Amino acid sequence: MTTHVTIIGAGLGGLTLARILHLHGIPVTVHEAEPSPAARTQGGMLDIHDYNGQLAVKAADLMDEFRALVLPGREAIRVLDQHGTVLVDQPDDGTGGRPEVQRGELRQMLLDSLPEGTVRWGRKVTGVRSLGGGAHEVTFADGDTVVTELLVGADGAWSRVRPVVSAAPPEYVGQAFVETYLYDGDTRHPLAARTVGGGNMMAFGSGGQWIGAHRERGDTLHAYVVLIRPQEWFSEVDFTDRAAATARIAEEFASWAPELTCLITESDTAPVLRPHFTLPKDHRWDRTPGVTLVGDAAHLTAPNGEGANLAMLDGAELGEALAAHPGDVEAALGAYEAAMFPRSAAVAAAGEDLDDPTAADVIHFFGRDRRGQDGEGDGGGVRGERAS
Repeated sequence: MTTHVTIIGAGLGGLTLARILHLHGIPVTVHEAEPSPAARTQGGMLDIHDYNGQLAVKAADLMDEFRALVLPGREAIRVLDQHGTVLVDQPDDGTGGRPEVQRGELRQMLLDSLPEGTVRWGRKVTGVRSLGGGAHEVTFADGDTVVTELLVGADGAWSRVRPVVSAAPPEYVGQAFVETYLYDGDTRHPLAARTVGGGNMMAFGSGGQWIGAHRERGDTLHAYVVLIRPQEWFSEVDFTDRAAATARIAEEFASWAPELTCLITESDTAPVLRPHFTLPKDHRWDRTPGVTLVGDAAHLTAPNGEGANLAMLDGAELGEALAAHPGDVEAALGAYEAAMFPRSAAVAAAGEDLDDPTAADVIHFFGRDRRGQDGEGDGGGVRGERAS
């Protein structure tokens, strides 16, 4: 195949696609709005699953590099109630299928696997229009344009490419994360560190509120405070005022145990708001010549542990489809979308079961996931003790 592929977005899905195309000798350019790879932090931990994300890594011939990024022990799971009682304490015995890596390191692994110049930085897209016959013109903020016969939108929730194929807008789902970071946890934040444990911790209260946290590289504790509130509620919180925002979010957890609320009040960074948006769970479009989507651009959902994995699998499968149909771009795009649409719809539907999770939901989920679909086993180690 000699058609040059233009990818918009240098996230995990777009870079996985670029890597697969490079392996097959298919010319590709990735345009990314960020000015450089280090322009911003790339988020926290990702569990890369053996049934989707790791399949993409294998297709990209990067398993050795991936294994070098895995953080040992981070698949450990702790589930608590709001009073700090430990309900599940499941260690990482090294046999799980969801090893944890840092998102930024995974992205850099993919960047390092591409020839220099494949990714063009500082290329913010302002518009895309069809020229007919499968060709599209992409306009950038600096006024430059490119015309391409094969355009892939890997540009996330607010994709500029998506409107070419679909009029569906992302809609707020009624909840948001507020992120905090506690650095040097064991020495500077020992109570929080003991509570989180060695891997992933989740604590649940009433009204859909919960607090999650990961132990990341370098003894960093990365917390996700989850609130079900309308967007107007969050707009009344001044997130530019670190002390005021921290106090306002902590106020919503006033009845919770201090070993949990310290993940809010002891943050070494200002709290960051991450509202959640979604596309319809059965989002799809009619086959549109010369263009398709991967990742959140195609099937945005609220966080459910699958987004990065699906984006990478999308990229890998699209790349393989293009390689398998040399000279027939439409056959390749059709084959890719025929597999991607039902897969993403099924994941979105399954994720609805955990839109408003309780501790019991999570215990059941991890019991099923770790020991088989029937959930048989000892519940992952149910304890009736305080985390501190």
